[in-house]
Amino acid sequence: MSPDRSQTSYQESAAGLARRALGALRGAGGTAMVAEHVESAPDPGAALAAIRILGADALAPALLAGAPVHPRDAEAVALAFTALPPARDVTPPPPAGPANPWLMAWRDWGTVTLLAVLSGEADAGRGRGTDGRLTVVQPAPPPPAGPAAADGDAWAAWSVTMGQLSTLALPGLDGPVHDAARSSPLGLARGATRAVLRRDYPTAARIVRWLAWLHSDGVRTPLDPVPLVEHISLLAGGDRLALDTAIARRLLTV
Repeated sequence: MSPDRSQTSYQESAAGLARRALGALRGAGGTAMVAEHVESAPDPGAALAAIRILGADALAPALLAGAPVHPRDAEAVALAFTALPPARDVTPPPPAGPANPWLMAWRDWGTVTLLAVLSGEADAGRGRGTDGRLTVVQPAPPPPAGPAAADGDAWAAWSVTMGQLSTLALPGLDGPVHDAARSSPLGLARGATRAVLRRDYPTAARIVRWLAWLHSDGVRTPLDPVPLVEHISLLAGGDRLALDTAIARRLLTV
């Protein structure tokens, strides 16, 4: 399979997993949603890659329902890390750069941390191995540099980077990225507004998740995220975007 075709297969599988997660969040589908995605996939490798792409959001339905993670789902997540080992190069990306191993490392950190939380394990920096024991998967990489007030438009690139880390905007996760969000709610508000004005709704949905997370964390934000979430959900489509806005709605009720 060519790299382009492989990438397309991964993205299509990730969209399918996002659709399953959205259904589970709304109370539809089976309890072992992640495992069923892998088991029913025509390309199991792409399905495992989809778990890594979706990150902690694959576990969001269990988290937001206040339920423990299904053992089969925990095994599927662990298998995704075994089959596709995390990269060790975690150099931060340039301000406007594409997704790179640094972004994936943070998503991986969020996934294994949330898996540990949902599994009732105290060691949040570890993931569950296929033999049932906890094994180190990926330490937290360097955090994103926050936008300094003197940097002019630095908030624009920073907010996009934070949007690329939106899978971390979930209860049960807390770390340097979350501290960065707390330190600059104005930068996030400006970034979300800018994305909406540019009709870049996927980016807007990802950034507004951080505003919703700040709301659930008790942090005052410069704008009300509720109408912004509704505006984005009305004007854009797609399974991944729908999942982002559904999670944001849940965060706003916490």
